[in-house]
Amino acid sequence: MVGPARPQFVLFGSSIVQYSFSNGGWGAILADLYARKADILVRGYTCWNSRRALEVLDQVFPKDADTQPSLVIVYFGGNDSMGTHPSGLGPHVPLPEYVENMRKIATHIKGLSDTTRIIFLSSPPVNEDRIRETRSIYLSDLIRTNERCQKYSEALIELCKEMDMKVVDLYTAIQRKDDWLTTCFTDGIHFSEEGSKILVEEILKVIKEADWVPSLHWKSMPTEFCEDSPYYMVSIDGTQTLNGSDWTFHRDIQWD
Repeated sequence: MVGPARPQFVLFGSSIVQYSFSNGGWGAILADLYARKADILVRGYTCWNSRRALEVLDQVFPKDADTQPSLVIVYFGGNDSMGTHPSGLGPHVPLPEYVENMRKIATHIKGLSDTTRIIFLSSPPVNEDRIRETRSIYLSDLIRTNERCQKYSEALIELCKEMDMKVVDLYTAIQRKDDWLTTCFTDGIHFSEEGSKILVEEILKVIKEADWVPSLHWKSMPTEFCEDSPYYMVSIDGTQTLNGSDWTFHRDIQWD
């Protein structure tokens, strides 16, 4: 453990989480935004569904841990929504069971501490043609359709309303971009940089609008070691040093 201790934000889910630092990913963007403010921890697992997540939930989020996360962002649903394979194997989880699994995940995480916050991500749309084009020769047909994604997305959103939890409607948010089919994915499923930017914008919107105390919005959180120092870069007139603790000029996007 390195110090000082910072608030922990945990990204928990399947491959959309595991790959969130790849290709200009949304996890990497959040890590940049929250540099010197919070630690972004990735707990993403390719191919997982909500059943598999429940099997290890206590190991990923032990209730007796000395430190509990300030925020957990959860994504499962895309794999659950896939069609049933003739063998009976595979990631498909029937919709009613998926909802109950997500309820159990939510209940467990909410019980970690009074200040642990949760944001769920609903299933995004997919590019069905691109999925067929990029499917590995080692995989059976991926029965993944937008119709299925929408049903699982809507079911999760309804659960979050019932449990008074924050949720990002990714199915709708991605499709607001006119050319989403060709720009938001690397392989028809996983996010490109453009897709990740949409997701970050939605996450920040939720965090900013939430009435959480303390606020977890990046502009509201204290910056680590932000005090002035005579060792910083010197101003052009030579009269003072410049404190760059909160400089953001390096970012292509000036996030709100």
